[in-house]
Order: sequence, then C-alpha cells, then structure tokens
Amino acid sequence: MYFDDDARQASIQARLAELRHRHRDLDSTIDALQQAAYVDQLRLRRLKKQKLQLKDELEKLESLLIPDLDA
Repeated sequence: MYFDDDARQASIQARLAELRHRHRDLDSTIDALQQAAYVDQLRLRRLKKQKLQLKDELEKLESLLIPDLDA
C-alpha cells in the first residue's frame, strides 16, 4: 500500500515539475511577445489561456499531495 502511495506521489511530483517548466516557458514566450513591435493579440490570448490551464492543473495536482486528515 505504501509503495503505491510513494509511486503515486513520485508520479505527481514528476508531472508537477514538467508542468512548472512548461508554465515558465509560456511566461517567457508571453513576455517576449509583448515586447515585440507587432503583437499578435490572438496568439497572445491563446498563450495566456494555456498558461491559465496549466496553472489550474498545477493546483489540482498540488492538492492531491496534501494528505487527507481523518476528522
């Protein structure tokens, strides 16, 4: 049982690291796009939406790592 929990946590941690990396990459891309002389507003909106979706997924995964407390 503990092995399954440890493997599950390791899997979640790996996914979190991947998503955080993608989130940072999107942040950098968005910043660079906003600095450009011509800003493609549609692309910018899509990237921001992807970033928000990643943030939502990050929050969901982080909440899975919080241990349940028996009341």
